[in-house]
Amino acid sequence: MTSAGLTAKRGGPLRGRVRAPGDKSISHRALILGALAQGVTEIEGLLEGDDVLRTAQAMRSFGAGVEQLGPGRWRVEGRGGFSEPSDVIDCGNAGTGVRLIMGAMAGFDFAATFTGDESLRGRPMRRVLGPLGQMGATWTGRSNGRLPLTLQGGNLAYLSYRLPEPSAQVKSAVLLAGLQAPAGAQVIEPEATRDHTERMLRAFGAVVQVEDRPDGRYITLAGGQKLTGTKVRVPGDPSSAAFPLVAALVTPGSEVTVEGVLLNELRTGLFTTLQEMGGDLVISNVREEGGEQVGDVTARHSPLKGVSVPPERAPAMIDEYPILAVAAAFAEGSTIMRGIGEMRVKESDRIALMAHGLTACGVGVEEEPEGLIVIGSVRGNHPVAGGARVTTKGDHRIAMSHLIMGLASDEPVSVDEPGMIATSFPGFEPLMRGLGADIS
Repeated sequence: MTSAGLTAKRGGPLRGRVRAPGDKSISHRALILGALAQGVTEIEGLLEGDDVLRTAQAMRSFGAGVEQLGPGRWRVEGRGGFSEPSDVIDCGNAGTGVRLIMGAMAGFDFAATFTGDESLRGRPMRRVLGPLGQMGATWTGRSNGRLPLTLQGGNLAYLSYRLPEPSAQVKSAVLLAGLQAPAGAQVIEPEATRDHTERMLRAFGAVVQVEDRPDGRYITLAGGQKLTGTKVRVPGDPSSAAFPLVAALVTPGSEVTVEGVLLNELRTGLFTTLQEMGGDLVISNVREEGGEQVGDVTARHSPLKGVSVPPERAPAMIDEYPILAVAAAFAEGSTIMRGIGEMRVKESDRIALMAHGLTACGVGVEEEPEGLIVIGSVRGNHPVAGGARVTTKGDHRIAMSHLIMGLASDEPVSVDEPGMIATSFPGFEPLMRGLGADIS
């Protein structure tokens, strides 16, 4: 993909069956846990986007043997822990990667320096560094814990940590640190977040207790546990599947099926919301693969209506709000999205960038500190005006979302910096073209 820009134009219907790239969250965790484990971990379906490849390189730097055997097939030879890296760990744009890796290394008695690209260096790390500091790790870095920073690990104390806001990354960092703490660790989350770390820890042989109480979900990891290499099959990423599925919903005459999509109930909030909007979205062939439920999702062009998304659903779809905003642009009435302040500290301020891009394309928008209201077409599913070149600030989801909008808008929509799409969805452009999309 060229860095000069991409343009999406309205064309014919989208049709076909495709498979989404491997889930990014699970891919990161498979590499990290494989490196922490003793023995060999074989991974199938690993997402080979830049974010995950950065994590793979980081695991090599910490002493694991990591090699690619074929497309999506990887082998990790863990040494039962991390060793001191000889160079700076560059995580590129991978916010999930750097936060999980810092948690994983915090229990080892050495220092490691982390950096990333311009976007990642601007993102706050203090919400992860805070609990790691309470466990005994120390760090030196820029204000608000921004990269580059050096983290010193060592003997960690037990911590029972209540998340101040829902964050699977913070939860996972504390649990991964707890693997090396003699007394373990506990995380209390007021609202359940994606549970891939808990599931995968069990797959690697750890005992993780999860208890739902009136004041939240308690996740407890006993100390002194060792991980053993295993086999991991990575399902299709629902966050990536969202793009061709929404494209089918808003493009007349379309029918698209995405196969092998992760259906973890803590990741399917967008599918539920699209169905509430009247979207013809059908899930079939449900099965279990690698400890996770997967299935095939079919979307057909549908008249959509605006809805109010429950704020408590945000943790189950926080990465999908940009593409939901695009679906909302083609819906009849207003779609209200609140409780999504987390979007402001992603790869970019996604609330601000979506509001700006939608406005430039003629869509009515109301921006709130922790919310976004998209005022859809009064005629329902009528194409929006389009005709804008959208600034993405290097955010892959902002770029893909606006390209999907261009496929059904009156005028083409262009985005800058499309090369960043490869961080999460390598092959996005040829996949969409294969369905009939006019993207060039």
